[in-house]
Amino acid sequence: MERLIFHIDVNNAFLSWTAVEMLKNGSKLDIRTIPSIIGGDESKRHGVVLAKSNIAKQFGIKTGEPIYFARKKCPNIEVFESNHKMYREYSNKLYELFKEYTNIIERFSIDECFLDMTNFIGKNEEILTIAKEISTRVKEEQGFTVNVGIAHNKLLAKMASDFEKPDKIHTLWDYEIKTKMWPLKVSELLMVGKKSIPKLEKMGIRTIGDLANYNKELIYKAFGKFGKTIWEYANGIDNSPVNYKEEKPKGIGNSITLPQDLTNINEINRILLELTEQVTYRLRKEKMIANVVNVQIKDSNFRVFSHQKKLETATSSTKIIFELAKKLMEELYSKGTRVRLIGVRVDDLLDEKDKQISLFDNNQVEKQEKIDDIVDKLRDKMGYGAIKRAGEIIKK
Repeated sequence: MERLIFHIDVNNAFLSWTAVEMLKNGSKLDIRTIPSIIGGDESKRHGVVLAKSNIAKQFGIKTGEPIYFARKKCPNIEVFESNHKMYREYSNKLYELFKEYTNIIERFSIDECFLDMTNFIGKNEEILTIAKEISTRVKEEQGFTVNVGIAHNKLLAKMASDFEKPDKIHTLWDYEIKTKMWPLKVSELLMVGKKSIPKLEKMGIRTIGDLANYNKELIYKAFGKFGKTIWEYANGIDNSPVNYKEEKPKGIGNSITLPQDLTNINEINRILLELTEQVTYRLRKEKMIANVVNVQIKDSNFRVFSHQKKLETATSSTKIIFELAKKLMEELYSKGTRVRLIGVRVDDLLDEKDKQISLFDNNQVEKQEKIDDIVDKLRDKMGYGAIKRAGEIIKK
């Protein structure tokens, strides 16, 4: 199966996170809308610019330059101190959102991650729709924007996310390399540093396409093992895996902003079933069971309502969790409400080996668990979207 990789990069992370935190704490000023920078103590001449607003960028201010020079370019620039503890908190919150879509995540830096979506997007699902959903949720739920790059390997996904910014989604499929990547300056290729540029230019290599079409043996001879890497990168070749550290989640959830508002409870429940299937599939992949089910809706006025309840027995059964989620939704939903977003989440998770045998456990529960296992194996083999549950599960 061909891999599907997302690279997600926070736009202007340190400044964006500082702005969001200030607004949360009552500030009336969004520092992203004024000439502003994140830096060290301005009284110390060695303080440098760590991040800048788009307006500050228009003054020619560059990341890494001394704050002293930045103020010469823009005398009224506003300087805000960095707060790495707060940045880590925002980074972790973003990571938790990504875990609602895949458990194979590599932190490339504090503000960017690779997501291996290969087994988490069905064959019939629109890849761009999922990417847009993640981007929209980050914006609406966390208050900042991201760029999303989509490709069949990490290199191309990373290159794609660095195209036009901010708040953009870009693909870089194999057939797009020639038109989207090859015209770029060779300095924009991942791994090509400043020291390599003069040597490459001396060889007549100024664009990524020049490097890709250069005799690879001559590149290897000139740069050694590094030459092999950059020549392969220029040709879009990268087989490196998404390196992830297994972290057991505290909760698993998923939500979707609907393309149009819904008012029909049956249609709402159909979406709820799809979300519950995704959540319970991930729950079983994590080999965990849940004690609590939570459902959420956001109406057309952006008001958020939620309702949760504890299960009689911890489980990962799609049917059992959906039955409670459906009941909660029907208690939560008021007839006529225009629903913009639907979400479902399971919490108070336990390792499946800690499952308690309950008086309510019976052959029907065991049968449902076997059905879930068969469905999961089919999805693992054929892709998530290859199988759908019967619609009657949502009937009253």
